[in-house]
Amino acid sequence: MFRIASYNIRKTIGLDYRRDPLRVLGVIAQLDADIVTLQEADRRFGTRATSLPFDLIAQETDLAPLDIAKGNGSIGWHGNTILVRRGMQATRIERLTLPGLEPRGAVSVDIPLANNTIRVVAVHLGLRRKDRQDQAAYLASHLAELPAMPTVLLGDFNEWNNAGSNLVALNAQLNLHQPGPSFPTLRPIAQLDRIAHSRDLAVTASAVHRCDRAARASDHLPIWADMVAAEPAEQAKLTA
Repeated sequence: MFRIASYNIRKTIGLDYRRDPLRVLGVIAQLDADIVTLQEADRRFGTRATSLPFDLIAQETDLAPLDIAKGNGSIGWHGNTILVRRGMQATRIERLTLPGLEPRGAVSVDIPLANNTIRVVAVHLGLRRKDRQDQAAYLASHLAELPAMPTVLLGDFNEWNNAGSNLVALNAQLNLHQPGPSFPTLRPIAQLDRIAHSRDLAVTASAVHRCDRAARASDHLPIWADMVAAEPAEQAKLTA
């Protein structure tokens, strides 16, 4: 079993409009996840420097960022980054540029675990419906071209429709899982943050993480899920 989580940290700017990386890292530490995907991890302008200083990540959590950024003090790609338990490594890292009117990206990595290797795709989809449709199709095509392995695609889908009607291309390949409303933090009504996983994986538990600190640290609440390899009978049922 492994725990995976996702969190849009809004460049560590909380609802009080203060940039507070320690507050965000405190929330991340509470998740106790093996793998955490972050959205809006880098500042928006200039060199797009990380909003989470490397030394503070090491000091406040048991996690380390994968080598996703391309220098200049950044930690991610189009704001997407992936933190993993210390000692874990990625055997493949691929930066993806997503189609759409506004600049968007995703990160696709392969991470060896105890008994298997899993593929993790960290995403932050666009605000426009047409862009989300095109981005879902692009990601589905990307996954279809890679060697098959257990896969989790997660992040801020920006999808207000609970049925995920704009994510049809992903739904054809993956099971879409929604831990619950995660936006906005003070009164969560929208399930913008979601998890999609291959049918050889199963979710055993999941939730939206709620605490006083998380309610102030960003405009999104983090989500998490515990995952295991699906039983063969369950896989057959899901693919029938």
